[in-house]
Amino acid sequence: MKLCVVMIAGAALACGGVFQAQKAAPVVGIETRADNPLSGEIKQAYQSVKNNIIKSAQEMPEENYSFKPTPGIRSFAEVLGHIAESQMRTCSAFTGTQKSMDATSKTSKADLVAALQEAFSECDKAYDTVTDADAANMIKTPRGQRTKLGALVGNAIHDTEQYGILTVYLRLKGLVPPSSRR
Repeated sequence: MKLCVVMIAGAALACGGVFQAQKAAPVVGIETRADNPLSGEIKQAYQSVKNNIIKSAQEMPEENYSFKPTPGIRSFAEVLGHIAESQMRTCSAFTGTQKSMDATSKTSKADLVAALQEAFSECDKAYDTVTDADAANMIKTPRGQRTKLGALVGNAIHDTEQYGILTVYLRLKGLVPPSSRR
């Protein structure tokens, strides 16, 4: 009996080393940057919420773009317009181009999806260029002086907040949000 316990304990110790040596699998479709772990982490978060927002915009039927859960809040279309404008302001400040757009006046699905894609394209440039070495460099943003990393973290947080709002609209229309389908 003692020999059996010793053998089981030995096997457990041997397997423990193997399990500790394994690395977590990367998120499918999202590049990780081992040489830039901080900026790589925020890029992963951004890519995830970006994909969820774009899918939400594409999957909501156009007739529901004017939907408001209550009269005093934004319609689905207005939330998408707000996201696009915020993206463009923040990320163009990051890239030094200072672009703006008038997405909140758009109401059609095609126009809003195109505005989102344009704004996300500008943000892709920002997230693709930041490195851990320059993440603490200061830039001027619509919200004042911020570090590059701080501006991108703030952008991803805002996107996540807005996606949370979109999920309520989708659920109220009987649709399952993209992030809940995994």
